[in-house]
Amino acid sequence: MYTYVLIPGAWLGGWVWRDVEPLLSKRGHRVFPITLTGMGERVHLASPNVGMETAVRDVLNVIEYNELSEIVLVGHSFAGKVAAAVVDKIPEKIKRVVYLDSFFPANTTDPQGSFDVESEFGPLPNGSFTIQFSETILRNIGKDVVGENKKWMLEKCTPWPIKLATDPIKLMRPPNVVGTAYIFCTLSGDPVDEIIKGKWGKLEGPYRTMETAHYPMVTRPDELAKHLLELPES
Repeated sequence: MYTYVLIPGAWLGGWVWRDVEPLLSKRGHRVFPITLTGMGERVHLASPNVGMETAVRDVLNVIEYNELSEIVLVGHSFAGKVAAAVVDKIPEKIKRVVYLDSFFPANTTDPQGSFDVESEFGPLPNGSFTIQFSETILRNIGKDVVGENKKWMLEKCTPWPIKLATDPIKLMRPPNVVGTAYIFCTLSGDPVDEIIKGKWGKLEGPYRTMETAHYPMVTRPDELAKHLLELPES
C-alpha cells in the first residue's frame, strides 16, 4: 500500500481532490490532499511573503508530522515545482513522483521554474501580490469544466500568491533520484506530442495521456485515479 500526497495547482486547495480521494482510499491507500498556504481554506494566510519556501515546507510538514513514507507524490500544474523540491529534500520517503499536467524539472542545478506572470496574465494592479482566478482563465485551460463543476470551481478557487509563480527552485540532486511518471492532458493547451518527444526535456519514466483539459481531478476523477493507481507499479 502507498501513501498518496496530492498537491494542487494554482488557485486550488485540497478540496479539488474530493472525487479522487475516495477512489484511492477504497483500494487501501492512505491519501493526504494538501492545501498550500494562501489558498483554499488557508487563504487567510496569504501575504506577499508566501512563496516556494512556504509551499515546500507545507508539504514537508504534512509528511513529517504524519510520519509518512512509501509516498506517491502528485504535483498538479505549477505544483510540479513543489513536488520536485520536496523530492530533492527527502528522496528516501518518496516511492514515485507524478507530474500531473505540470511543470517538471530539468536535470540541472541551475535555478528553474520561474514563471513570468505578466506575460501570462497581463499587468497586475499596483500593490497586488496575488493573481485572481476568473471565468476567462477557466475557459482557456479548463474548457471541459462545465455545469455544476464550473460553478463549484468558480466558487472555491482563491487568488494565487505571485511568489509561487516567480520563485524558482534549485535542486541539489538529479530529478530522477526517485521513480518519476507523468500524466498529460491533451486539451489544456500545451503541445503534448512535442513534450512526449522530449522537445521540452527528456521524460524520465512512464506517462499517460488524458483527453481532458487542465483539471482531470474535476472532469475525469475515475480515469485519473486509475492512472494514479497504475503508475507506481510501472
